[in-house]
Amino acid sequence: MKAMTSVAIVALIASGTAASGRVHPTAETRKAIATALADPARADQAGDDARRKAADVLEFSGVGPGDRVVDLIPGQGYWTRIFSGIVGKRGQVIAMWPAGATEHADQAAPALSARGLSNVVVDVQTSGPASVAKPVDLVWTVQNYHDVNNAGGEAALAAFDAAAFKMLKRGGIYMVIDHADAPGSGLAGTAATHRIDPAAVKAQVIKAGFTFIGQTAVLANPADDHSKKVFDPAIRGHTDQFVFKFRK
Repeated sequence: MKAMTSVAIVALIASGTAASGRVHPTAETRKAIATALADPARADQAGDDARRKAADVLEFSGVGPGDRVVDLIPGQGYWTRIFSGIVGKRGQVIAMWPAGATEHADQAAPALSARGLSNVVVDVQTSGPASVAKPVDLVWTVQNYHDVNNAGGEAALAAFDAAAFKMLKRGGIYMVIDHADAPGSGLAGTAATHRIDPAAVKAQVIKAGFTFIGQTAVLANPADDHSKKVFDPAIRGHTDQFVFKFRK
């Protein structure tokens, strides 16, 4: 089954719904994503689009023009730059490093600011839980959830999810993407392999008050037996990953 087809099937649950409760017409969403991905200004990162299944996971999230998005712990800004093109002049993207993750912002935050993206706010927060001045439509975090557990266990995960919940509008969307660990492993492998059991993530986020909307298997890799560290050359870039969508 083709990736876009699997997205469409899973997304029958709730795709196309913007975090604000609006429904972006499918054609509008796809056009915005395609335009953003084709932007010549991001030619330096476009080579990763196919591996990351960027078009598929973005369509599944329901993000669209005019939305306000928090890219929570954005790494080098790969997704931030794409979101900038999708939400357009009427939208806003907040590339946020919360307290506890600021060491990762030392080089990435200045580099992202230097791009001069008019609808992007680079926000390095040094204290308190992650927060925004006014609620947003989408909170997005990729390959970070397992590290939150490494930083402080279930208490840290609870605080992370609570902050996401508070930042969102009523009906807003919380997207969590991470490396999958073996079923039943819970939180045991987050430090050793940088993986996390999808079922454990789902339970944690639901406990925070979110409703689980659905998932897509576009980043799944059945050939990954979950035994290797995600940085192992044999699996790096091709790990089995889950893509979860929750609603406030």
